[in-house]
Amino acid sequence: MQDFEKLGLFYLGRVFDVDQKSASDELLLYDANDLVTHAVCIGMTGSGKTGLCLSLLEEAAIDGVPCLAIDPKGDIGNLLLTFPGLSGQEFTPWINADDARREGVTPQQLGDREAEKWRKGLAEWGEDGARIERLRAAAEIRLFTPGSTAGLPLSILPSFSVPPVAIQADAELFGELVQSAARSLLALLGLHDDTGRSREQILLSNILESEWRENKSIALGDLVRLIQNPPIERVGVMELEAFFPAKERFEMALTLNNLVAAPGFEAWLEGEPLDIQSLLYSPDGKPRVAIVSIAHLNDDERMFVVTLLLQQLVAWMRAQQGTSSLRAILYMDEIAGYLPPTANPPSKASFLTLLKQGRAFGLGALLATQNPVDLDYKALSNAGTWFLGRLQTERDKARVLEGLETVAASSSTGFDRQRMDHLLASLPKRVFLMNNVHDSGPVTFQVRWAMSYLRGPLTRDEMRRLCDPQRPDSGGEAPGRLANQARVSTTAAPSDGSHASRPVLPPKIPQIFLTPREAHAEQKVVYQGSIVGVCDLHFRSDKEQVDSVRTETGLLVANEGGLSADWEWQDAPWGDERFVSGPIAGASYMALPAAALDTKNYTAWKRSLVDAAYRERKLQLLKNSELEVTQKPNEPERDFRVRVNQAAREVRDAKIAKLREQYDKKLSALNEKLRRAEAAVEQQIGQQSQQKLQSWMSAGATLLGALLGRRALSYTNVSRAERTVRNFGRGSKEAQDVERAKAIEAAVEADIAKLQQALTDETAQIQAEPERLAAMMETILVASKKSEIAVRRLSLLWMPMAVDAAGALRPAW
Repeated sequence: MQDFEKLGLFYLGRVFDVDQKSASDELLLYDANDLVTHAVCIGMTGSGKTGLCLSLLEEAAIDGVPCLAIDPKGDIGNLLLTFPGLSGQEFTPWINADDARREGVTPQQLGDREAEKWRKGLAEWGEDGARIERLRAAAEIRLFTPGSTAGLPLSILPSFSVPPVAIQADAELFGELVQSAARSLLALLGLHDDTGRSREQILLSNILESEWRENKSIALGDLVRLIQNPPIERVGVMELEAFFPAKERFEMALTLNNLVAAPGFEAWLEGEPLDIQSLLYSPDGKPRVAIVSIAHLNDDERMFVVTLLLQQLVAWMRAQQGTSSLRAILYMDEIAGYLPPTANPPSKASFLTLLKQGRAFGLGALLATQNPVDLDYKALSNAGTWFLGRLQTERDKARVLEGLETVAASSSTGFDRQRMDHLLASLPKRVFLMNNVHDSGPVTFQVRWAMSYLRGPLTRDEMRRLCDPQRPDSGGEAPGRLANQARVSTTAAPSDGSHASRPVLPPKIPQIFLTPREAHAEQKVVYQGSIVGVCDLHFRSDKEQVDSVRTETGLLVANEGGLSADWEWQDAPWGDERFVSGPIAGASYMALPAAALDTKNYTAWKRSLVDAAYRERKLQLLKNSELEVTQKPNEPERDFRVRVNQAAREVRDAKIAKLREQYDKKLSALNEKLRRAEAAVEQQIGQQSQQKLQSWMSAGATLLGALLGRRALSYTNVSRAERTVRNFGRGSKEAQDVERAKAIEAAVEADIAKLQQALTDETAQIQAEPERLAAMMETILVASKKSEIAVRRLSLLWMPMAVDAAGALRPAW
């Protein structure tokens, strides 16, 4: 067999004849520098894809090439399962007990079987325990689990660090990094935006760009504040308030704050800081395989972690000198969803940057998936090597052939689609077709036996067992953990960093002490130096009828880097009773940050206190614009709402009174019309009765004359009969007049009823107005004039820290 232990060549397996279905003695040695042009590995479940990729990482580790491996499934941690003795005793702790029960053997018996299987498998490929020892000696393998302490914790969230100068100088790259960072955070918050045009995306991008241009890294706590009070006044051509009102920014800040305050979130703040150089190399410069497992996270958290890792990797890459040799590897197992063909998730921009620019800096990407239809093959046209295993469907095969054609076209190499189709259709398990643009043509090979024990995804308990020996001895506290609320270090015991005597300071530096709370009176106290500023702000607004003075207390808190860059405001101002001129007996002192010893800084801090108070400390009041009622300074919200409700009722009563006045005029007119109609009816009825009487009297006289013997046809009798007929006719007309008068009366009564119903309806609507009006609340901010901010106190403040039973420091104020 050929010698495969050659630096710069990765032993991946033996050449395989698909027609004969057998492997030859010819080794497949992959040139490490070919990986600089990236590789993609595609194969269905059971094709041997994981074995191939982990074997390549083993070869890279032996060659001294570090790797950052992103693990969505939990398989890559198998690289930690390397057993040089190849004994059952080494394998048994990692045997799945369920597998042993199914096979009817004990875990020890199954462990012995697996050990024998690995011994034979390695021997067939010219490997043994000595090569495993060489692998373990060549590189450190670390398993990180952001958001969990199952593996090594990774402090992935303390800050969005300022990009290197090289990235800031590249406008296009800097813009991509800003957009990607903003979208990754939105993904974590569950505010998805593939377009990049949402208000939240634009606001976050502007905040990040503004702060990074000022060379300021941003902690999540700072971001909550910056969302509420952004360092910008305009977005494009629009005023900030018009583009994204303060009330709605508050809701967004509250969402982020709720995330930070959620139980278990502290796990994101523990462990090693996210620093690519530290992930890739140990403190003594030994290369590492840094596995970042994200299998335990939800989809939004996975996207956030992947995007942030890629951003940091781009920044690290751009800080390196150019090289044509392989410097480091990025490996991601199952990339589907992170580099899709049509969608635009936050991770995509950074992947594209790495694929396009990684070659110049010696950063090679190895991307694996079992779903070829989910890959952006235009992006993967940058991949010079394709490892292709068994595919699940004809559609998958067609998609892969399409991708290979794209690669061939971009590299001006020939492509035999028919031959490639035949080869892909003939691949058995653990056999791959390698299409490398640096070689003369494609080659099929069988993957060598992996030195790592490929037992499948690791459980959290197994991760913990593997990583426990690698955890630093920190008395139960993982390095990098932030203190609760105080944002000061709580892990150093007094014996590690305190001194019995107070540091000697220039006489011009004023010093005061903060009194500890009574609850800590019996504990030993260690004083930690910070800067305190107390100022009075005069809030005046004629429009809002506000004229009020408020005291604010701000701190520049000591931390590992010196002093915090921004003033941290206390929820309630500290009164003079909290400050004393001397310490309590028996206290010791932490070393002061160097900046606190320079008297010139105090003048600058005084100015910055005024600037920060003017910019950040606004008087926040509730207002009901429709009722023109504004909360008074220091007025409890309950009392203000009582005033609003009262004002709403007054508005209601005024409206009802006005409405009734309007309707009273109309009702008065209708009532007068009704009175006249009623009188007309009475008059018509009276006339009708009189006419009836006359008609019957005339008829009676005519009849009486006839009965007395007058001639029936005399002129007088005829005239009387005619008058009688006319009288009855006039009676009928009078009856019609009565009906008309009654109809007019009824119509007027209907109008009155309709008007009264309208009054009732409109009154009912107005009765509901107070609830609607009272709910129309908004928050307004009243700023103080900078010239009217008076600094009461700017001093070095010794803040008491109590030493707990474990020897850790906790805030005692």
